[in-house]
Amino acid sequence: MNEKLQAWMEKAKSILDLMTHKKTVKGARITYQVIWNLILLVLTVVILGGSFATGVGAGYFASLVKDEPVRSYDSMKKDIYNYTETSDLYFANNVYLGRLRSDLVREEVKLDQVSTDLTNAVIATEDQYFYQHKGVVPKAVFRALFQEVTNSAVQSGGSTLTQQLIKNQILTNEVSFQRKANEILLALRLEKFFNKKEILEAYLNVSTFGRNSSGQNIAGVQAAAKGIFGKSASDLTLPEAAFIAGLPQSPFGYTPFTREGTVKNNLEPGLTRMKTVLKRMLDGGYITQQQYAEASAYDITKDFIKPVPNPLEKYPWLTFEIEKRSIETLTAVLAKKDGYTEKDLENDDTLFYKYKTIANHDLHQNGYKIYTTIDKNIYDAMQTVKDNYKYYGPDKAEVKKDPETGEEVTVLEPVEVGAELIENKTGKIISFVAGRNYDKQQLNHATSAVRQNGSTMKPLLVYGPAIELGKASPGTPLPDVALSLAYGRSTPWPRNYDLRYSGIVPARYALAKSYNVPAVKLYKEIVNQQPAKYLEKMGFTSLKKPDYTNLATSIGSMETGVTIEENTNAFSTFANDGKFIDAYMIDKIVDKDGKIVYQHEVKPVDVFKPQTAYLTLDMMRDVIKMGTAAGVKSKLKFSADWAGKTGTGNEYIDSWFVATNPNVTFGIWTGYDTPKSLKTSGMSYSQRTNNLWAELINAAYDIRPDLVDPKESFQMPNGIVKRSYCAVSGMLPSAACSKAGLIESDYFNVNNVPTKVDDSLVEGKFVTVGGKKYLALDSTPKEFAQFGLVLNPDFITRMVGRNFNNYSQLIPNRGRWGKVLVPTAKMMDNGKNPDGVTLSLSGNTLSWSKSGDNDVVGYRVYQGGSNVANIKSGSKLSYKAGSGTYHVIAVDIAGKVSAPSNSVEIGAAAPAPAIPPTTPPAKKDKTNVPQNQKSKTTAP
Repeated sequence: MNEKLQAWMEKAKSILDLMTHKKTVKGARITYQVIWNLILLVLTVVILGGSFATGVGAGYFASLVKDEPVRSYDSMKKDIYNYTETSDLYFANNVYLGRLRSDLVREEVKLDQVSTDLTNAVIATEDQYFYQHKGVVPKAVFRALFQEVTNSAVQSGGSTLTQQLIKNQILTNEVSFQRKANEILLALRLEKFFNKKEILEAYLNVSTFGRNSSGQNIAGVQAAAKGIFGKSASDLTLPEAAFIAGLPQSPFGYTPFTREGTVKNNLEPGLTRMKTVLKRMLDGGYITQQQYAEASAYDITKDFIKPVPNPLEKYPWLTFEIEKRSIETLTAVLAKKDGYTEKDLENDDTLFYKYKTIANHDLHQNGYKIYTTIDKNIYDAMQTVKDNYKYYGPDKAEVKKDPETGEEVTVLEPVEVGAELIENKTGKIISFVAGRNYDKQQLNHATSAVRQNGSTMKPLLVYGPAIELGKASPGTPLPDVALSLAYGRSTPWPRNYDLRYSGIVPARYALAKSYNVPAVKLYKEIVNQQPAKYLEKMGFTSLKKPDYTNLATSIGSMETGVTIEENTNAFSTFANDGKFIDAYMIDKIVDKDGKIVYQHEVKPVDVFKPQTAYLTLDMMRDVIKMGTAAGVKSKLKFSADWAGKTGTGNEYIDSWFVATNPNVTFGIWTGYDTPKSLKTSGMSYSQRTNNLWAELINAAYDIRPDLVDPKESFQMPNGIVKRSYCAVSGMLPSAACSKAGLIESDYFNVNNVPTKVDDSLVEGKFVTVGGKKYLALDSTPKEFAQFGLVLNPDFITRMVGRNFNNYSQLIPNRGRWGKVLVPTAKMMDNGKNPDGVTLSLSGNTLSWSKSGDNDVVGYRVYQGGSNVANIKSGSKLSYKAGSGTYHVIAVDIAGKVSAPSNSVEIGAAAPAPAIPPTTPPAKKDKTNVPQNQKSKTTAP
């Protein structure tokens, strides 16, 4: 043991000697100096390299942001607060309709209207140092940069709320160092201009949050709160706030709703994310352990609202119509703001397109509130009636080309419908029916379908203008006969819908019965004064040049047509004392700051004088009282003062009924989209249309009787008088007209009352043969002639022209016209005596056969040699006689007589009768109508 210790001590001494040796000490000193110098060198290199790297990094950063402009406060404010916010739509009376269709639903909210739990949840989850940093957290940036450079699997992100706001509102989602550099630079600048409250508020309004219960994309916490939980952002509970705060990281991964608006089958990602948010709120000191535990255990799924129908789904036609009209309105508003007029837009397509594009953008981005005139309850009620109506008529086959395959396929087209209800005094569109089924046909038939308006054109283009121009009054006689009114056409045109003629009829009656010939005849008399200009004033926008001269326009055959809205709107002119008030649907538009950017103003247009409007209305009352719409009144639940007009398109392809009362005008159209005849077996097409009209207006009455059923009637203005006139000519009654019983009375504009005495009739005599009337000859025995009146040939020429020859058509087949003949109603003398008759006796009654000649005007009955009775042709061929011997002779129109009949005896024998001469002396005819004894023609 001692030996070992001794050896160890000797070795230690040797080592100590070595270390203390001069050479050893000198070597160690040199080594130390070398190592220290190396360390200093490395430190120097590191410091110099770091400085160089920093300089290079700064230079690189500067190169990345060199093109980014230095943004002013105003510029950044405009960009940051430029939220993409959809517009809200409203029915009348501020009843909410829904959001305008948009790819993104957003609703702006102020920070003080957001629950504290939600703002805390967002900060704890997205930016825990939000209130400490100046827009950027350096270590987070370096960490994210290191992860990016090393392609790390863990990407923790380095963006603050400020940076995310910059990315969403100013920059893009491009992944590049340049975009990140610009983001950092702008975030630092934004923090200098805005305080934390402003930045947080902006962030909460721009972030995306997946989908709402309608399946729409949503942005902003207010849209998220309402779209997911059905409440405002201020009313969210802690679990609800945590759920929403977790959505921005993966909006469509965590959202609870599908594109169709149904709840997802797998909600686990969103629920897990909610718990992550709650944990970060706990770690950040925003909530207690107990709050965390309760919120984490809460079943958030029971707070999800049920799927809410998208307004576009429930009100597709209405939503699109509001959008279209809002864009049109804003286009004009924006152009006017820049100094342009509506006429400028009409004349410059480029200018119009520019402002329409801006208007479309603003409508979908600026969060307007669009207030309309549509009464929700009436609108809904009318859709129910339309859907349940059973008498549209059959679907009809139509061959169409398949848009995908290009092949021709046969489809069944239903009868479509378009209708619109307008308030007269304001022009408000109260309701409309756009069609049968939006999924099958998207066309809005009430506002956009252009169709021929048939006979509804007559009061607008013919009778109204003719009264205005002093060319007609309600009682003006018009010819309803087979005239050829078309230029260069020899065959009769137009024809009436029933293919019959009624002779001379008053304008009032012609309109009530919708006769075409009188309307075209009257229009031809005024067409050179371009009455189509009245249509322009009443809002017709589809008129073409031929419509101003084509006679067929008067009965509704236009080059293109007219919409249901325009046609209905035009009728309201008569209810407004002759002033046209343009129908409208957009009442006002308000921006998100509450400023009214548009308010509709009623601007009446003078079209007709009040007297013209009333007289036309009074004529249209008869359409409903006894005309083509006579069946409507019995279908109504109420009895307003209605005036209207039916209409049928050429070949029965369109069916119309438009009517107005002192408050509203309601028009309807039915027809096939591809024009086809509406005629079918069973109920007529016009009945089907009129009955639907009645059901729809009854539905409106059930909702708003005060609107639809005014207690007052149309009031007659000053300047209208009632006067008597001759129904034949419309002139002041003559003695001849009075004798004929053809004096009428009707209303006139005081400036257009008749001033000349009737000259249409001359006195004469007539006989009846075979049920027809003929002018008596000079030699016609007076006992067989009756007093009558004959149409003056000059009058006939004035009424129908020189080329019309069928004068008998002019005489209406109505009782009081029974004594009026035409000058061509003549019968020729056949130059021979009539055939005799055979007499028979039954008791005391004589009866005899009819003479075989067709010119016999009567029969004389003789007792002995005395003429005891004269029986006119057409009467019963019998005579009740007393005792004596009787015989009968026939008398023709020229006064010639037949041989005596056989004699019959009643009672005691009587002396033999004296035989009268075969041809009595000619008698002078006292009529002042020239007669041709050798001619006769058959009258109708």
